[in-house]
Amino acid sequence: MGSDTEGKETPTATAGDEGLDRIWTVPNLLSVGRLALLGVFLWLLFGRHERVRADVVLAVAGATDFLDGFVARRLHQVTTLGKVLDPTADRIVLGVGVIAIAAYGAVPWWLAGVVLGREILVSAAVLVLAALGTKRIDVLWVGKAGTFGLMGCFPLFLLSDTNESWGRALHDVTWVLVAPALALSFAAAVAYVPIARRALADRRVPPAGAVTS
Repeated sequence: MGSDTEGKETPTATAGDEGLDRIWTVPNLLSVGRLALLGVFLWLLFGRHERVRADVVLAVAGATDFLDGFVARRLHQVTTLGKVLDPTADRIVLGVGVIAIAAYGAVPWWLAGVVLGREILVSAAVLVLAALGTKRIDVLWVGKAGTFGLMGCFPLFLLSDTNESWGRALHDVTWVLVAPALALSFAAAVAYVPIARRALADRRVPPAGAVTS
């Protein structure tokens, strides 16, 4: 007598699901490395008082924001962990970097508050959606662009914190650059609203074939 599985097709993973459970990938290591660089940045800025070197480390950490996503797609190493780790590392690096640079005195606290307020709002919304059992929302390109822009502008603010004439010129240029970066980040926050609503609506719809009372 044949087994219960005889004649049935064995489920196979789709191409998009292959490798999603991997942990030790190049993009994930880059995300972890970004967090490690953040510690080096803080040590150089406040422990050694080496502003320029600290600024270079923070700039490198910000650059990997783009690099890990590019590598993940290029090497086909997109993973479930990476989809969470990448944006989480982005927010940690941006948040800690903004607070540190504001505490150092290179940017006004109101600007830091605007940036941090947006990050807290988005992070809180993500946590609420996860608690409600909705599917994870992928990061939007406009949001990544805004974050990348801010990660570039704040190191420039720190670098321009000098009495030299080039520093004052760089400071003015950075103010011009930070405006579109902020605009992109808030545009992304607005764009997430209908996506979040759809995710909530999908959660309320019972799956096909489900028995309802």
